[in-house]
Amino acid sequence: MARTSDETFWIRQPRCPYLPMVDQHLTADWVRGHRGRRDAGFYLASLEYGQSLWMAGKPAQAILQLNKAWSAELEGDEEILRRWPLPYRALIWMLEQAPEEGFLGNPVRHFQHLATRVSGANVELRSWRAWACYHLSAAVLDHADFPPDMEQVEREGIVVPEIREVIEEIRQRGTKGESEWLAVVMGEVSNSNSKLIE
Repeated sequence: MARTSDETFWIRQPRCPYLPMVDQHLTADWVRGHRGRRDAGFYLASLEYGQSLWMAGKPAQAILQLNKAWSAELEGDEEILRRWPLPYRALIWMLEQAPEEGFLGNPVRHFQHLATRVSGANVELRSWRAWACYHLSAAVLDHADFPPDMEQVEREGIVVPEIREVIEEIRQRGTKGESEWLAVVMGEVSNSNSKLIE
């Protein structure tokens, strides 16, 4: 069963306002039911499972579900995207609200690795989306506590793309309106953090 209970014992923190509401604890089967399809149903299920994990106090696992949502193959004019846009703003909110007792990992390092090692379908787009999330994470989180993987940068000669380049690549490869939405979210972060201002 995908839903394990209608009780609230599993809830550890308030819901993320930028993800669909769930009223029961979901399991991985919630997304597995869409195996083989990267459609709007898969996208919604990934967001819902991410919300469930977030509310259960598992921010790192919730962010992994955002990664899955970004792998959905959408055009940009789907109804689901009007209701729940690609979860750039949800990511920022999670990073800002992550509880100290919940395992967050190092999102900066995570997205750097994802951007440089992503495989499967739509590799280039997913890599650019990961770079976008890298910049957002680096802007929100304290550099001393969440540094990039400089060893990988030096070992592999990685050149981290600038934000302008990321937005332009997503404009060319992403869904309709995605680059504009990303620019809005990045602008919101830049208003409170100069690391995003160029």
